[in-house]
Amino acid sequence: MHRWCVATLADALARGLQSEEARLTREQSVSGLDGRDEVTLHEQLEQDLATAGYGAHREIRYPGARKHRRKSEGDRCDLVLTPEQAPLEVPEADATLFADDSAVSLEDAFWLEVKVVSQFTEEGANGNYSTQLLSTVREDVTKLSRDQGILHAGLLIMLFTANEDIATHDLGIWQDRCLERNLPIASPCHRVIPITDRLGNRTCTIRIYPVGHY
Repeated sequence: MHRWCVATLADALARGLQSEEARLTREQSVSGLDGRDEVTLHEQLEQDLATAGYGAHREIRYPGARKHRRKSEGDRCDLVLTPEQAPLEVPEADATLFADDSAVSLEDAFWLEVKVVSQFTEEGANGNYSTQLLSTVREDVTKLSRDQGILHAGLLIMLFTANEDIATHDLGIWQDRCLERNLPIASPCHRVIPITDRLGNRTCTIRIYPVGHY
């Protein structure tokens, strides 16, 4: 069984985001990381983790969702990670000729949900900022914690704000609300990436909260 280190994951993501931000700055891009939609940022995170040596598999069905026969049914996780760029097990293929003996089991993989919230968007100040941070994000903690087929899980919050103090304050409130509701989160790993001010955001803060079970 692989020993997952959330701090190492956070370092890999921070390095990748710093590198991409530097590239955008060199090119004097009019659009920055905070101007990308969530799906495009997921692609960036996938690339950053792959560069760091992980297998990064996007939009993977939750183990509990596999009771549905149709592959289009059931919740999906944003990123599922395997060590050393290994393939991920496909349980439906285990009893067939297509089984891969080198594949990492769903239980040994790391399931990572990603949420992106921006204080400022292309339309200006984000009127849904608090709602997106305090309500929507908690849903992912619940999904991860209730699936008994997942042993290693985390929630990655990417928060674009005017400065680091705002991010630290707001994430502290989010964390307190989760603990008040007995959501099974552990102490996070926190990294800060300065970004060029294009929309009003000057900081990208990433936090990975390990998620356990109820």
